[in-house]
Amino acid sequence: MSSAGRAFHAVVSGRVQGVGFRYSAIREGRALGIRGTVANRRDGSVEIVAEGDAPRLAALLAWLEKGPPGARVREVQVEWIAASDTFTGFDVTF
Repeated sequence: MSSAGRAFHAVVSGRVQGVGFRYSAIREGRALGIRGTVANRRDGSVEIVAEGDAPRLAALLAWLEKGPPGARVREVQVEWIAASDTFTGFDVTF
């Protein structure tokens, strides 16, 4: 399935580590049919690279702005990028 060039790189900051954010984001992204990665960053934020069609990416972004219970999202920085079409799933990276 081609992503038709739709992708974003996002950095979510706030209380987003130690609250199940990555794995909740993976569940959400997989349910939406998104491909890409989610990773914790050393500065306490969470980084997401996501590819898919525009409505699914918009739905994931809306979820990222809230996160799972226990998270306190302060900011979501989003950069729209060209899709690489190299991802086959949506997974946590370390």
